[in-house]
Amino acid sequence: MTSQTQMRSAQANLQASAQRLAQLQEQSSSLKTISRASDDPARAANALAVRAEQRATAQYTRNADNGNGWLTALDTALGASTTILTRARDLTVQGANAGTMTPAAREAIAVQIDGLKKDLLTQANTSYLGRTVFAGNSDAGKAFTTDYLHTAVSATGVERRVGADSTVRVDADGAAIFGNGTTSVFALLDTISVALRSTDPTVKVSDHLAAVDTALNTVIAANSDVGARQARIESATAALVAQKGTLEAQRVQLEDADLATVILDLKLQEIAYQSALAVTARVIQPTLMDFLS
Repeated sequence: MTSQTQMRSAQANLQASAQRLAQLQEQSSSLKTISRASDDPARAANALAVRAEQRATAQYTRNADNGNGWLTALDTALGASTTILTRARDLTVQGANAGTMTPAAREAIAVQIDGLKKDLLTQANTSYLGRTVFAGNSDAGKAFTTDYLHTAVSATGVERRVGADSTVRVDADGAAIFGNGTTSVFALLDTISVALRSTDPTVKVSDHLAAVDTALNTVIAANSDVGARQARIESATAALVAQKGTLEAQRVQLEDADLATVILDLKLQEIAYQSALAVTARVIQPTLMDFLS
């Protein structure tokens, strides 16, 4: 082996040692095993894939939180509507005994029915973050007009994606629950109120009791459906929390450096570099040819 070959080999080893030392110094300051894709292309590709999954998981989590807000608003409104209709039913039963009641007592019941109708309409127009939960695709600002007309422009509901292959509807079809226009539960309560105030003996409040029962059962069924969807949201949220932890563990394994290990490797590399410097200094020594040239 010639002196020139020895010099080239020593210089190459010295450069490799210095490069490894610089890499370890960078890792110790950044605590990252990968600063650029060229450091480890395969690991960098895996890290990018994990980060993409983390971003998707974060978006699904935000969707689930928003959907849970919608469903909570629905659950509250339907629960209140159940209470209102239960009270309306009790008053209807009471008003059915019109033969033994004075006109003033009938009027008092009718006034209560009118108040319950307004309360029910308020619940049906419940909104969440400016969107009506019983007509989610409507931009009218309310699900039902003063004429009890449903404002939804289509039957398509509002959905939130809580997974790559999982969506949950977060609004409810107000027309299916409360009816629409003259066939709505609001119009039914108006009819009961009119019947209570009527002096016509052929007009009977009891004729509307079955319709009130049907409306009440419809609201209860809708509330149960909302509860089932909310359970799906909560289950998806729990799965997303677990997935978030798993992905973060994968990211840490791929990207983050262990400080103790890096410091140990750095000290060992410093020793190796100093040794390489010493060896190179001995290999690259002046010879007689250096003076003659």
